[in-house]
Amino acid sequence: MVKQAIGSREEAKGRNLFAEAPNDQILKELLLTSQTIAVVGVSDKADRPSYGVAQWLIENSHLDVYLVNPRVDELFGRKVYPTLADIPAQIDIVDVFRNIADAPAILDEAIAINAKIFWLQLGLSDQAVAEKAAASSIIPVMNRCSKIEYQRLVK
Repeated sequence: MVKQAIGSREEAKGRNLFAEAPNDQILKELLLTSQTIAVVGVSDKADRPSYGVAQWLIENSHLDVYLVNPRVDELFGRKVYPTLADIPAQIDIVDVFRNIADAPAILDEAIAINAKIFWLQLGLSDQAVAEKAAASSIIPVMNRCSKIEYQRLVK
């Protein structure tokens, strides 16, 4: 799936990977074949996009949703984990709701837990992060909303 989504490591290097996001067919397959998603930077404030996306995914998707924020203990009746490494399950999608400056460190965490997909939300993209993800056999999805794409392609 990685090769289909981004090509080989050599092919990915230097390409504008976030402008060449996986096409709809691949995105749909990625969403359908994934079992788990970690929402990194989830907020306990109802007016924040991360809160709404996490709540919607919990209520409307087939995905097992894990929440990550070191400043929140519980949300939606679920434990919130301080880091990706603290989650007691294999995570397929790392869905990031943090400042783009935090993306490289979160990608390092995603690599360490063998995530399959590194997803940056609307407005977030970084070529170096996309290249590093691809070089680590992680599919980068950038400047896309997981909720919107799930609604559009799966529901």
